[in-house]
Amino acid sequence: MEHLGEILSLVVAVLWTATAIFGDEASHRLGSMTVNVIRLTLASIFLGAILWVTLGRPYPVYADAPTWFWLGLSALVGYIFGDFCLFNSYIVIGARFGQLFMTLAPPSAAIAGWIMLGETMTWKSWLAMFVTLCGIAISILSRGGHNSVKLSLPLKGVLLGIGAGVGQGVGLVLSKIGMQHYAAALPAEVPGAMDTMMPFASTMIRAIVGGTGFWLILILSGKLKEMKAALHNPQGLKYAALTTLFGPTLGVSLSLMAVRYANAGIASTLMALTPVLIILPYSLMHKQKVRLKEIVGVTVSMVGVAMFFLL
Repeated sequence: MEHLGEILSLVVAVLWTATAIFGDEASHRLGSMTVNVIRLTLASIFLGAILWVTLGRPYPVYADAPTWFWLGLSALVGYIFGDFCLFNSYIVIGARFGQLFMTLAPPSAAIAGWIMLGETMTWKSWLAMFVTLCGIAISILSRGGHNSVKLSLPLKGVLLGIGAGVGQGVGLVLSKIGMQHYAAALPAEVPGAMDTMMPFASTMIRAIVGGTGFWLILILSGKLKEMKAALHNPQGLKYAALTTLFGPTLGVSLSLMAVRYANAGIASTLMALTPVLIILPYSLMHKQKVRLKEIVGVTVSMVGVAMFFLL
């Protein structure tokens, strides 16, 4: 199908917008830690079912030890650190601003790729990074007294947002390394569906490792009571389930698939539209006014993201 990758990229942007909105609702009702435990546990089950139907086995078949290591490491960075920061940022500054900081993922991925994979960082990449940071600054800074500048958002929320964007970007590079090992581990004779389903199998590995990590944190921090309370909150569980379906199950898997069928730069730019797409529905749902400088800031950040991939 012509332009399949580009179509999938747009679908992913919409799915991630829905994920952010539902994740925001779930985090306020259940707490960020509980939401992450639920969504990654459910994602492992959903993905296992998908693999069972398509490949006949409900687990990441053919994945060897290096594959598990690198994809597991990407889960530690992208899920346990990155998503912990992201869902906590929803509680502090809301999903609209939380998603703005996700525009830091491309520059973070570029730097991580430069360090870990020896990928090239040209002057255009540094310029794109500067433009992205300028866009974020426009959105979150305001004029203080005596010609000074101050944050218009809580510092805690800003730091969580930065952690979320950096975790997402570095986790993506680690996932790329893990999928390279996965592809190398495949035997010569494999089911035809494996080529299509490898992103889903890779996502399942990340979900298993990430979910296990969040369960351990929940138990060691003595917050199991929060999980028990969540089971009696049907609205919160509904939003957590929707977050799981649109995020780590479909969104992440289709994003890995999109870059296989489209130019990586175009696909990444289209998938990064979430900060723009979320403005209208989130503002209407929460009856928030959108200031001109916030729209300008998001637009400038998106220009920076596009520069990363398209120049």
